[in-house]
Amino acid sequence: MNYAAIIKEIGRGTKGARDMSREQALELFGQILDGKVADLELGAILLALRIKGESPDELLGFKAALDERTRQVEVPPGLRCVVLPTYNGARKQPNLMPLVALLLAREGVPVLIQGRHDFESRVSPFDLLSALGVECERSLPDASTALATRHIACLRLDMLARGLDWLLGLRLVLGVRNSGHTLAKLLDPCRGRSVRVVGVTHPPYLESMQALLEAEQATALLMRGTEGEAYAAPRRRPRLLGFCDGQPEELFPAAEFDLDPSSEAACSVSENAALIRRILDREIPVPQPIRDQVCALASLARS
Repeated sequence: MNYAAIIKEIGRGTKGARDMSREQALELFGQILDGKVADLELGAILLALRIKGESPDELLGFKAALDERTRQVEVPPGLRCVVLPTYNGARKQPNLMPLVALLLAREGVPVLIQGRHDFESRVSPFDLLSALGVECERSLPDASTALATRHIACLRLDMLARGLDWLLGLRLVLGVRNSGHTLAKLLDPCRGRSVRVVGVTHPPYLESMQALLEAEQATALLMRGTEGEAYAAPRRRPRLLGFCDGQPEELFPAAEFDLDPSSEAACSVSENAALIRRILDREIPVPQPIRDQVCALASLARS
């Protein structure tokens, strides 16, 4: 593949850049994930895409390349498996992504948490999950067994897509995120049996993600995330847009709520875990936006 020709097209800035075709994007991203692009060209490509932004066809091509390289987890018969990505961790407020997962598992909905963490300035979601008794599985068969017996499993990204895990690690070298961080939210390790939770940080991505989920005929939930994590903010429920075979339906509109003061806590592992345990033990109520997200995902899992 002629990388210089690609860089020449995508590297002309926000106004002059041209998009790749879906076929070009598939081939390019596949070579990136396989580690076949030299450092100089790779850095130029990743920064050019960050400035230009990915087109819908480019995202579809990237996703197709990722699908070819994503290991699959066997889901037990019955309900679809909710796939929750975790790539950020808590910054200023408690991370309630584990609460969403544990409430779903309590209802018998299988949940697979997948991700990685390399932010020194944020509290690791894996440390939080461990404090709540959810450890990372050592193999894909172990994850399948956990889904069947406990309805919840956790896998680090390198177990599912080693090339994508390596690509995300380049943030520490380049100083900025790249297209791989967008694709990580779309990772599907249970194709045909999944309900992916696609939590978007920046509003412009809602439109492009919706177009991709429709084109994929996906079953998924698209929403604004909270501090980069895939859970509904306790005070401000984002719009929860469900997809069943690619058909979008607003399951809950955006709305604001008062938060019970007892639901507030610091984001340290110990205090965050204690808050989630109190909610699970029904000592304090589940925040309404979380309750609605769980309801939406349980409904999609039964579709």
